[in-house]
Amino acid sequence: MIEKVNPSHPDKVADRIAGAIVDLAYAAEENPKIAVEVLLGHGVCHVIIETTAVLDKEDIAEAVCLIAGEALLDLRIVPQDEHLAQNQSGGIRCGDNGIFKGVPLTAEQKILSQFARKMYTTHPFDGKYILDGERLIICQSNASSEELRKLYPNAVVNPLGDWTGGTDVDTGATNRKLGSDMADSATGGGLHGKDLSKADVSVNIHAFLKAQKLSKPVELCCAIGDDTVDGLPYSEIVEEAREYIRSVGGFEKFAEWGLY
Repeated sequence: MIEKVNPSHPDKVADRIAGAIVDLAYAAEENPKIAVEVLLGHGVCHVIIETTAVLDKEDIAEAVCLIAGEALLDLRIVPQDEHLAQNQSGGIRCGDNGIFKGVPLTAEQKILSQFARKMYTTHPFDGKYILDGERLIICQSNASSEELRKLYPNAVVNPLGDWTGGTDVDTGATNRKLGSDMADSATGGGLHGKDLSKADVSVNIHAFLKAQKLSKPVELCCAIGDDTVDGLPYSEIVEEAREYIRSVGGFEKFAEWGLY
């Protein structure tokens, strides 16, 4: 059983805005330290940024507009905490405490991920989907339920009827859809709105990729300041994650679907 939401779900819109701001930080610095939280809905977008990078407020406003449409931007940018900054001053070290796991994707999870992407190509609006064995549940906004039932006669389609989703209906917040992003690999740490020094990004990616390669679950833990995780220099884990983020097109693109 698995649920997948698409990039126009309000929570994913928040993740994408956070990712776009991290992309801006990496355009400004090679290895910025940044953490972004986004809460948006009903015409207002609240953004709090802790960062070492110098960011242009107009660039941030443009990113919000491109992803979420017109919204009143409530923006707060503050420097990263000096103690956290010192943690990275002598080299690349783990930027957080955490417990992480990677779990191989099931056939069911892969099928639903492919279905969600296919649906989004024809219906690029807020939607969420569940696959429970043979039972497919489709909740798709801005779409005719009657037409969807013709296309998917064995599915449960929009149980309450046609609906209009998006941030004018529902609020969105960063890292609120970890199950959709990570499947059974979901733990407490969120993937989005953070730089690569953060274990929530790099160690999560490392554990997920390792689990797919080994075809068995992987469990890891780390402490802030660690220079080695899973028997590897933390710098190698960061570079692995950097290459993965590059391969999908950046942090904003990564936020669209998560790890699968």
